[in-house]
Amino acid sequence: MPVQTTGARSQTPAANTYSTATITSAEAWLCDLPVETVRTDAVQAFIKQETIFVRIVTADGSSGLGYSYTIGTGGQAVLAMLRGGMLEAVIGEDADRPDAVWYAAFNSTRATTVGAISSLALAAIDTAVWDSRSRRAGVPLWKLAGGASASVPLYDTEGGWLHLTPDELVHQAQATVERGMPGAKLKVGLPNVHDDLERLRAVRDAVGPDFHLMIDANQSLSGAEAIRRARLFDPLDIFWFEEPLPAEDLSGHEQLARSTPIPIAVGESMYSIGQFKEYLHRGAASVIQVDVARVGGITPWLKVAHLAESFNVRVAPHFLMELHLSLACAVPNALYLEHIPQLRAITTSEIMVRNGRALAPSSLGLGIDWDFDAMENLRVR
Repeated sequence: MPVQTTGARSQTPAANTYSTATITSAEAWLCDLPVETVRTDAVQAFIKQETIFVRIVTADGSSGLGYSYTIGTGGQAVLAMLRGGMLEAVIGEDADRPDAVWYAAFNSTRATTVGAISSLALAAIDTAVWDSRSRRAGVPLWKLAGGASASVPLYDTEGGWLHLTPDELVHQAQATVERGMPGAKLKVGLPNVHDDLERLRAVRDAVGPDFHLMIDANQSLSGAEAIRRARLFDPLDIFWFEEPLPAEDLSGHEQLARSTPIPIAVGESMYSIGQFKEYLHRGAASVIQVDVARVGGITPWLKVAHLAESFNVRVAPHFLMELHLSLACAVPNALYLEHIPQLRAITTSEIMVRNGRALAPSSLGLGIDWDFDAMENLRVR
């Protein structure tokens, strides 16, 4: 059963004054969602989506529902962190002040930040705060967060997994073209680079030169091997080379970026604004793939996006397309939205797509229509 924390913390001069948006209760729970298709890459398989939910209630009786996720492990640790004090830390905070709520939660767990588990927990709270804020304001999230564009182009990842044969990859890529999407991503990182090349050439020959073809090595390569493979991949006009090296290898990414004309994309495995700052400052990435769950929520996601904008770098968020749609539409430097449906088991609608572009939702909150009965059936007891 979820733990619910109620009541108000004692107020200090630095704390918020009481308002109708004051958070009066918060609870968290976990759902396990089965993967919608087999998903493999060079280092792992997508086992399940552990989805951590947080609901906050404010003094006026309104609520907000947020979430974050893992792809198979760690969900119980995130839930324990939330229930072990982070939820209690935001009671009494003003949900109309997302930075104040975020730092109240962050400061409650200084000993474990920055890290994956704490960032995922922060994201569940922060997305609930923005959901609540949008609903009270009566403004869709994409407008509330900036409102730069009413749509964003989609690229497909579902047809590019590493276990698929070249013929299967070609079939999936052609289907993506027929659906009007301007790009697709293929997983690379097979032991023999020429097997990667065979797959990429087959798809490039099938879709032609105007289609954007991205590749993703999922942090599987050494620095020297990434440089070698980038040289071999370059004639295929690769739109970006994603996570070629471990995310902590900043100098390796910097050397790779200097050695190849292929844009280097990173971000899904970074958990703080500071990591993005260093990559941008050193020219180690040309595409930023900040993930709202892994960076700690919408509040830091927007800061990373605007930081990238100051370096004239585009943002193409990782996964979570149902939530990232609103955020990509909010900022002026969004490049792409990644198409990987994964919430259909617990939602009653899907994102709207027209001519290869996802349309910003007009509904309030996160823009996601939850199926609470289905969610209850998938809840981890």
